[in-house]
Amino acid sequence: MFIKICGVTNPDVAAAAVDGGAQALGFIFHPPSPRYIAPASLAQWIARVPPDIWRVGVFVDRAAAEIEETCARLGLHVAQLHGSELPATAPANVRVWKATRVTGPIDANALSYPAEAILLDGPHSGQPFDWKLARGLKQRIILAGGLDEHNVAAAIEQAQPWGIDACSSLEFSPGRKDYARMARFLQACQSVTLNQ
Repeated sequence: MFIKICGVTNPDVAAAAVDGGAQALGFIFHPPSPRYIAPASLAQWIARVPPDIWRVGVFVDRAAAEIEETCARLGLHVAQLHGSELPATAPANVRVWKATRVTGPIDANALSYPAEAILLDGPHSGQPFDWKLARGLKQRIILAGGLDEHNVAAAIEQAQPWGIDACSSLEFSPGRKDYARMARFLQACQSVTLNQ
């Protein structure tokens, strides 16, 4: 299992996440988000991220060519798609994770998307869902949605995911990470994996 900290907007947050044990960092390229980072801004410091850390670009309904170009220019490992992207318009030459919101039983169409992994998010930003719904799915599952230092151990135990993703629940205000909460969250994730 890997741990991803998403909504990274500056090199200090990136360094703190990596130092705390995160194996992946997420960069949101959706301008309406308070966690948005312009590709040109990220280009100024992304080279400081250690090469073994997965760099994930988060896109919402962007053209495949734009996603491919952004990933290539910034050296991103994964394109995480959060919109209504169709399989026929998925980017090529980059690993793809497809996100879907869980509002009830998990949609079979979402699970059939041709992606390396399916990210299951809560019904609303920062809101968890019934993690037991994710257990036993044949796809690689990344668990997201309202995960924090208090509930992530239970989430991992119930869902047995391939990966964990946290973002807004580790902030003290929209787009601004709480370093202490992030450190406690990473410690909680690691304590579960060590006991498995």
